[in-house]
Amino acid sequence: MKDGPTAPIVENVFGISWLSFDLSIVMMVIITSIVVLLIAIWGSRNLQMKPTGVQNFMEWVVEFVKGLVTDTMDWKTGRAFLPLGLTLIMFILVSNVLGMVTTVIINDKQWWTAPTADAGITLTLAAMVVVLSHYYGIKLRGFKAYGKGFFAPIWIMFPFKIIEEFTNTLTLGLRLFGNIFAGGILTTLVLGMSFNAAGDFSIFGFIGSIVPMLAWQGFSLFVAGIQAFIFTLLTMLYLSHKVVEETVDGH
Repeated sequence: MKDGPTAPIVENVFGISWLSFDLSIVMMVIITSIVVLLIAIWGSRNLQMKPTGVQNFMEWVVEFVKGLVTDTMDWKTGRAFLPLGLTLIMFILVSNVLGMVTTVIINDKQWWTAPTADAGITLTLAAMVVVLSHYYGIKLRGFKAYGKGFFAPIWIMFPFKIIEEFTNTLTLGLRLFGNIFAGGILTTLVLGMSFNAAGDFSIFGFIGSIVPMLAWQGFSLFVAGIQAFIFTLLTMLYLSHKVVEETVDGH
């Protein structure tokens, strides 16, 4: 039986022994970014008072993300985070869908995969969210007032607050990674039903895989949307925990 496909890894980048990257992930991040940009351009062209088609979809996404913002903080404070929420939900949704729809294997190298199926990508997104939450917390509340929150209600809580920041990053990133990575494995397994043990295409296996693949694709789209929603919602929650207290402190 043939071994499974491997990732096209480039090692020793710039001569650094521990630095490597996955070419397929780099390619898919670029493709995802282009797709998101094209959807945004398409949805904002020829704007009409009665939206239809892609414009209708984009306006629904904007209202949906705006609802996430207003559910976690007041709109006056949260309106600045609307572009961030829109970018995250569209990028993650497109990333998830691209990877779950199919897979492309060339010369035993898997070139088509979800960027969010890579822990490096999801943890980077999570770290970005946590760093932004600290930045806006300091910007809106001031360094002194913001720093006091790490010692509330008593000073002994400080080390636990620091640990919480790391656990927030890990849970936010690994939750997305785990779900999408598992989905990619199942997609590969279902597609593998079309090949026999020797790796040759089998028409009977292909016919037998049609129904499972259709069922899995439908569920994959649901998972892709749910994971994009959860990541964006948690992002708004983390931000609100850092900036909403400014209003409380002001009363």
